[in-house]
Amino acid sequence: MFKTKFEATEDVYTSRKKMHQTMMHYFCALNTIQYKKKSAILEPLLGYMQAQINFFKMGSENLNTQLEEFLSNIGTSVQNVRREMDTDVENMQQTIQDMEVASELLYIPDPDPKKLPINRNLTRKAGYLNIRNKTGLVSSSWERYYFFTQGGNLMSQARGDVAGGLVMDIDNCSVMAVDCEDRRYCFQITAFDGKKSVILQAESRKDSEEWIATINNISKRIYLTENPEETAARVNQSALEAVTPSPSFQQRHESMRPAAPSRPHTVRTNSTGSVGSDNSVLTALSLDSIVAPDTPIQFDIISPVSEDQSGQQKTQSNRRTNPFGESGEKSESSEDSILHQLFIVRFLGSMEVKTDESTEVVYEIMRQILAARAIHNIFRMTESHLLVTCDCLKLIDPQTQVTRLRFPLPNVVLYATHQENKRLFGFVLRTAGGRSEGRPVSVCYIFESNNEGEKICDSVGLAKQIALHAELDRRASEKQKEIEKVKEKQQKEISKQKEIEKDLEEQSRLIAASSRPNQAGADGQFVVLSSSQSEDSDLGENGKKKTESEA
Repeated sequence: MFKTKFEATEDVYTSRKKMHQTMMHYFCALNTIQYKKKSAILEPLLGYMQAQINFFKMGSENLNTQLEEFLSNIGTSVQNVRREMDTDVENMQQTIQDMEVASELLYIPDPDPKKLPINRNLTRKAGYLNIRNKTGLVSSSWERYYFFTQGGNLMSQARGDVAGGLVMDIDNCSVMAVDCEDRRYCFQITAFDGKKSVILQAESRKDSEEWIATINNISKRIYLTENPEETAARVNQSALEAVTPSPSFQQRHESMRPAAPSRPHTVRTNSTGSVGSDNSVLTALSLDSIVAPDTPIQFDIISPVSEDQSGQQKTQSNRRTNPFGESGEKSESSEDSILHQLFIVRFLGSMEVKTDESTEVVYEIMRQILAARAIHNIFRMTESHLLVTCDCLKLIDPQTQVTRLRFPLPNVVLYATHQENKRLFGFVLRTAGGRSEGRPVSVCYIFESNNEGEKICDSVGLAKQIALHAELDRRASEKQKEIEKVKEKQQKEISKQKEIEKDLEEQSRLIAASSRPNQAGADGQFVVLSSSQSEDSDLGENGKKKTESEA
């Protein structure tokens, strides 16, 4: 596959270069013809005059000084024209070579983005793009239109149309690069309310990234300022400086040192992400105490490693799995959950952290992930639906409705929204094991939403409260059941003791009856109770008690 792509790239390079050289030489030939036109009139004139001289054998009296001077001037002019023509040809050939060197990257279908600079400060852009239109449940088609931005709107114009039409309002929208099965350099624009989205394809990687940067600048309403490009450059530079990881928290927490020993930090944080009383008791933290120096950033969704999941996989190893990735059984707790809230989120990245006792951990991971994305020019994000229930948090694929990730709610120990940008939110998940040899590992996940960060954090807090009350009710019911079992056991023991006492009374009565003298009946016959019969009766009573006790 790589060899085929290389050969195709080489063919495109050769054909484009050959066409460019042919065009340059064609223009050079046209200029040569123009210079030849200048000398084409003079050379026949000189020949004609020379023929006249030879034909009439004009004498030296007719060849005066003026005619000779005229002929010498004409010859000098012809030589000067030829000399200028040769100089211009050399200059044109040098220009062709310089243009070939300068246009070397234009011949390559997919040039290196490092060699081709990308302008990220644009607030207006226009060009041809391909838009994807759904023609059925699965199939789709691509159409080519001329797109341009006009204020806070994205416009399109088809071939032959007099004016452009509105595609969507891109104020406060979100844009990200996406992967398509049949196209590359695609990006998706989602409206601020999340109800409308379009997928577009650019001609190159540079064009795609410039469109993404332009739409991002327009979504921030930079185009309303006096000098939009300078404002965009200043905003992008300040944003890059704002998300650059700080080497230490020493300066930020000098005024927050506690006067008394700090009390234990509660897990629940404020959804607004403001620094409250919990942060006021923090000591000066260093970056090394939060994140290890060599901790990698995961920009793709990776399932957290836990013992519960490994045990689940062992128990479900004999079950038949769905080839489409859907689980065959539904969780009863998720179906019976009181809370079901769905949000549209985009995954930014995750990092393993050393501590999960402060919201500063979430803020610092946000800074590091955004800085890494800005430095490495990563615009691609995975869009998912976040389902918040009283049992867990689920990331669901919006197209296939397959659960990508499942975060147990008891393992979510910390969550917070960015202090200024309410689109950003994150939470810390404590797993049973990972890279650290079986000890609990905490991983911080960062997401972007459509201005719903506070709502998501409030929903997670509400879910944890409902789960806590449900757990307390469950424990109370279990305790009540245990008390009822103890009472039932005591009742059974009392009834068993009564039966034993009854059996003892019966045995004592039989023994008393066997010890009495034999008495005669009313008809003159004697009733004799033999010792064998008494023993049989005793054995019968004992067997009966044994059967009842076994039952």
